[in-house]
Amino acid sequence: MLPEQAYALIFAPHPDDAEGGIGGTMVRWAREGKPIVLVICTNGDKGTNDPKIKPADLVKIREAEQRTAAECMGVREVIFLGHPDQSLQDEPGFRRELARLIRLYRPEVVATTDPGRRYMTHPDHRTTGRVVLDAVSLYSHNLYAFPELYFEEGLELHRTKEMLLWGADAPNCCLDITDTFDAKMSALHCHISQFGQPSPERSKRMRERYKQQAEKEEFELGESLHRVQMMGPPPPPPATPPPAER
Repeated sequence: MLPEQAYALIFAPHPDDAEGGIGGTMVRWAREGKPIVLVICTNGDKGTNDPKIKPADLVKIREAEQRTAAECMGVREVIFLGHPDQSLQDEPGFRRELARLIRLYRPEVVATTDPGRRYMTHPDHRTTGRVVLDAVSLYSHNLYAFPELYFEEGLELHRTKEMLLWGADAPNCCLDITDTFDAKMSALHCHISQFGQPSPERSKRMRERYKQQAEKEEFELGESLHRVQMMGPPPPPPATPPPAER
């Protein structure tokens, strides 16, 4: 049986990335009753410079932090793909994994990090963004991209309506997080392994950042994103019906 359809499917390279990029918007969606599924692509096992922390222990810490942060944002479900940190590659296995999740949850909106950001950016961010873009624009609604998803698993083709990219060099929209900023910060504060203990100074700096992003808007605080409207009609039904059992 298929899971409940998600309004938004969020693909984050590491734990904590989604909170910083689109956390305030995720909180707003959740408050509006829109189901959100968060996918964490790597296990974050290299996210420290402390030689006393073993990577296997860090994985457990970061997963627990992410689950708590997701609860703060009202996220329905968190999926951990478990790829090692700094290892993501644009290869068929990863493409299939993301295409499968899009067909499984059938989201109206897919959000991820912008792969086109120049200069200083983590390679996992570039890879995640690029593969998600390809999955949305092709793999999730092309029958023979991964035919086993349809013929063996019975997953229908799906065309997403919209993509939102955070961390973009050229954002084209700003979404209001004035009323959800505190919840966004509560979620970020859960990631103590990455940011240390919460402090008023950090919250003040973050508030100023999102105030600057909304300086041309009528609201006080906003998340700047690049919105991509997915064009074209929905994919036609295949000639061969899917398997009866799911």
